[in-house]
Amino acid sequence: MKTKSFFISSLLFTGSLTLILMSMTLPNQEKPWIVPKKYEKMENPYLDAKDEDNVGRILYTKHCKSCHGKNGRGDGTKASSVDTPVPDFAKDAFKKETDGSLYYKSVFGRDDMPNFEKKITEEEERWLLINYMKTLAD
Repeated sequence: MKTKSFFISSLLFTGSLTLILMSMTLPNQEKPWIVPKKYEKMENPYLDAKDEDNVGRILYTKHCKSCHGKNGRGDGTKASSVDTPVPDFAKDAFKKETDGSLYYKSVFGRDDMPNFEKKITEEEERWLLINYMKTLAD
């Protein structure tokens, strides 16, 4: 009886250990990014604003280009060094995002995506960045 019990315990332990090790070696899959409804439904108050000073482009170049790439394809120089998949702005998944969702993700970040609350503090600048990002999706 002791042998059978030991065998079952060993089998369960080995199986659990195998599953844990396999989960650690599997490629990092993107987990869903839950955006609070407040932001999901947020309207872009600068949707039609003229960005004559190229604020959106300047902010993108300074803060986003290294991962997202010059044209927003997720192929920036740092993209391969992060664990989180870098989205391609030309893909349908990005194009379907609401402005509020893009705002939330861009400002608050998650995992490898940095938080920009303290780096981009002006609301208008945040929205001009979103507007610029959307031009890269075209």
